[in-house]
Amino acid sequence: LQLVELGGGLVQPGGSLKLSCAASGPTLDYYAIGWFRQAPGKEREEVSCISSGGDTTNYADSVKGRFTVSRDNAKRTAYLQMNSLKPEDTAVYYCAATYYRCKGQNEYDYWGQGTQVTVSS
Repeated sequence: LQLVELGGGLVQPGGSLKLSCAASGPTLDYYAIGWFRQAPGKEREEVSCISSGGDTTNYADSVKGRFTVSRDNAKRTAYLQMNSLKPEDTAVYYCAATYYRCKGQNEYDYWGQGTQVTVSS
């Protein structure tokens, strides 16, 4: 399974971006997708996760109410809609896959290369 993140860029505070995580290889149907981010000088942290069936979603407290995770298994793509962006959201964002349900980040088997999100005026 290979993952590619798309949709990063520069946005002003209060703006929106939608990240995509496109999968190639085996079907995405059996994989939970996690979104993570790493800011300069900080550890990588989990932002959100969606289970393989889409029935369970998790969010970090810092993004609740602003970010929405979703998926379209037919398109082999997961999404992270980010609204009301803040400068502290600036980071490299990664998607990752693990079987079925959301887990700790060390349990994800497949990772994308990351996409830069910069929130600045």
